[in-house]
Amino acid sequence: MRPLSMRVLRLFGAMGEDRLDLHVLFEAGGNEPEERLQVLDAIDELVRAGMLDACGGDFYALTEKGREQSLGL
Repeated sequence: MRPLSMRVLRLFGAMGEDRLDLHVLFEAGGNEPEERLQVLDAIDELVRAGMLDACGGDFYALTEKGREQSLGL
């Protein structure tokens, strides 16, 4: 897993939330357009790996698999 994908997962724990919107998740990358594209790629990777669920309305939810991965279990 790429380091940015891990930062996205860890952001859920840092925020104390199981569900975050895309604008918050962009904080894992930065403010530049290229960095935001990389965050979108990381989110896509995490959804395909079953660690995040797309909830609609730009929200993503941490799955149990994602929670375990973010904690290093």
